[in-house]
Amino acid sequence: MKIACLTFNPIQENTYVLWDETNECAVIDAGCSNDRENAALRNFIEQHGLRPVLAANTHGHFDHTLGVEFLKRQYGIPFALSSKDRFLLENASVSGSVFGVPVGAMPEVDIDLDATPELRFGQTTLRVIPTPGHTPGHVALYEPQSKALFTGDTLFRESIGRTDLPGGDYSWIMRSILEQLLPLGDEVHVYPGHGPETTLGHESLYNPFIVEVLNHEVNYRDPETDHR
Repeated sequence: MKIACLTFNPIQENTYVLWDETNECAVIDAGCSNDRENAALRNFIEQHGLRPVLAANTHGHFDHTLGVEFLKRQYGIPFALSSKDRFLLENASVSGSVFGVPVGAMPEVDIDLDATPELRFGQTTLRVIPTPGHTPGHVALYEPQSKALFTGDTLFRESIGRTDLPGGDYSWIMRSILEQLLPLGDEVHVYPGHGPETTLGHESLYNPFIVEVLNHEVNYRDPETDHR
């Protein structure tokens, strides 16, 4: 599987284009926010001879969804997102205004990732891993053969996603990282929603949020049973 990262919009969000030997491709977290950025994504796809078949999102925040409607119109492809994050699409204009970013039409969700254990394009399969905490419906997408993990805003290089926005919860995000992501293995390559790439091995050693929990056994609540 081949991976390209294009960084878009004022919040510097990472949009990923994935493709394999079939030249079918998927776009993860399309954040292109204007005609110039839409053209940059379209030109990349055309220059590499790719055929988009899927737009998938790790979560529903506006900076990750600004370009999805463009992709759906341009290529007639389905959009995959957890239904738990639909409320973020409905509130995208308000959220964008807080950050001074104009938000246009938000896409309709075609594939509910809450009921979809994997996504496919070409000969490639992406595992859908629930990682709530940054948002209620946040997921990571994992390709086991290349050990490529797309973490959205759950895990960054030496940091984690913020949990002070609507639907966020620090205990949830830490459980997601410790129980869902780290067990995948140190060699797994992490492609985050913002900032540079990293590995799970690096984060287990140098991410201060993870190190604090591992070294001091900081407690975190179970999101399935504790609804405080």
